[in-house]
Amino acid sequence: MSTTPAPLTAAIRRSWDASRYLLIGVPIALAAYVGTFLVVAVLLFAVVLIGLPALPEAAKVLRRFAEFERRRAAARLGVPFAPMPYPPLDSGELSERVRRVLTDPTVWRDALWLPIQALMGNVLGYLTMVLWPVGLLVDGAALPVVHLLDRRAADEYGTPLPARQGWMLRWHSVLADLSASWTRSLLTFSPSTVLADRIAQLTESRAGAVEAHGAELRRIERDLHDGAQARIVALSMRIGLAKQLLDRDPAAARLRLDEAQDGAEAALAELRHVVRGIHPPVLTDRGLAGAVRALAADVAVPVTADLDGVEDGRRLPAAIEAAAYFVVAEALTNISKHSGATAATVRIGRGPDTLRVVVGDDGHGGADERAGSGLVGIRRRVAALDGTTRISSPTGGPTDIEVELPCGS
Repeated sequence: MSTTPAPLTAAIRRSWDASRYLLIGVPIALAAYVGTFLVVAVLLFAVVLIGLPALPEAAKVLRRFAEFERRRAAARLGVPFAPMPYPPLDSGELSERVRRVLTDPTVWRDALWLPIQALMGNVLGYLTMVLWPVGLLVDGAALPVVHLLDRRAADEYGTPLPARQGWMLRWHSVLADLSASWTRSLLTFSPSTVLADRIAQLTESRAGAVEAHGAELRRIERDLHDGAQARIVALSMRIGLAKQLLDRDPAAARLRLDEAQDGAEAALAELRHVVRGIHPPVLTDRGLAGAVRALAADVAVPVTADLDGVEDGRRLPAAIEAAAYFVVAEALTNISKHSGATAATVRIGRGPDTLRVVVGDDGHGGADERAGSGLVGIRRRVAALDGTTRISSPTGGPTDIEVELPCGS
C-alpha cells in the first residue's frame, strides 16, 4: 500500500490531468502560429485574385482545427459539445463560396483565435512545466504535515477531514480551466447570437417553403388545366355529339361514345399523375423502402439501394417520408437526365433523431443549383422540415447529395 498521503495523491492526479490538457496545447499553439501566417498569406493572395480558389479550402482546414479545439475545451469544462453551424463550402460557384467565407463571422472568430492560441498556448504550457517542480517541492512537503494534523484533529474532535487541494499544484487546474474557458468563449457564439442566427435560418427556410408551396400549387393548377381539364372538356363535347347523333346515326353516336370512353380513361390517368405528384400512393401502400425501390427500378442507370434503416416495419411521419421520397426521385431524375453516370447509389439510414438520405453517382459532376436542375427544390423542401442539405458536385464528378431530416424516432 502506498505511503503517499491521500491529499497529495489526489492533488498530483488532478494536476496531471490538467497538465495533459495544457501540454497538448503547446503543439496546437505551434500549429496555430503556422496557421496564422498561412491565413494572412491566403488573404493577401486573395486580394490580388490569385489565391481565391484557396480561400474556401483554407476555411475548411481552419474549421476542422477550431472544431477539434472546441471539442477539447468542452470535454475539459464538462459541457456538451455542439458543432458550429458553418455554411456549406462544397457547392456553388467559386465566387459564391468565397462570399460565404468572407461573410461568415465564425470564420473570422476562428482566425482571430489562431494568434491568441499561438501565444497563450505556449505561455501556459511552459508555465505548467515550471509549476511542477515548485508544486512537488511545496505541496510534497506541506500536504503530508497538514494531512497528519487534520487526521489528528478529526480523531480528537470527531470533525470530518477537510479536502486539501494543495497550494501550488492546484494552479494547474486553474490554468487549464482558464485556457478552456477563453478558448470556448472565443470559438463559440453567445446564446443570443446563436438564437439570432437560428431565427434568420428559420425565416429563410419559411420563405423558401412558402415559395416552394406556391410553385407546387401553380404546377398542380397547370397540370390540371393543360391535362385533365382539357380531356374532360373534350369528353363533354364527344358526349354532346353522341346525343345529337343518337337518333339519326346510331353507328356514329357509338363511335363518339367509344372516343368519350377513351377520353375518360385518359383523364383518369392524368388525375392519377397529378395525385402521385402530391403524395405518391406507392408511398402509402409500400412505405419508404418499397417506394424508393420502385423509383430505382424505373431509372435507366443501375441503382444500388441500401435501405436497411427503413425496412424494419416502423413508419416515419408522413411528411418526412414524402420529403425523403421526393429527394430521391428528384436526384435520380437528375442522374438519368444530366449526369452521364453509369451507376448510382441510394443509402437511407435511420438514427435516433434523424433520417439520413444520401444519393450519389459516378457522373461528370458540375451540378449547379442555379441551372434549374431541381436542387433548389430539394434544399427548400428539406429546409421546410428543419433539415439540412449538403451537395458536393465538383467538375469531373462524382456527385453526392446528403440530406438529414429530423424524424424523432
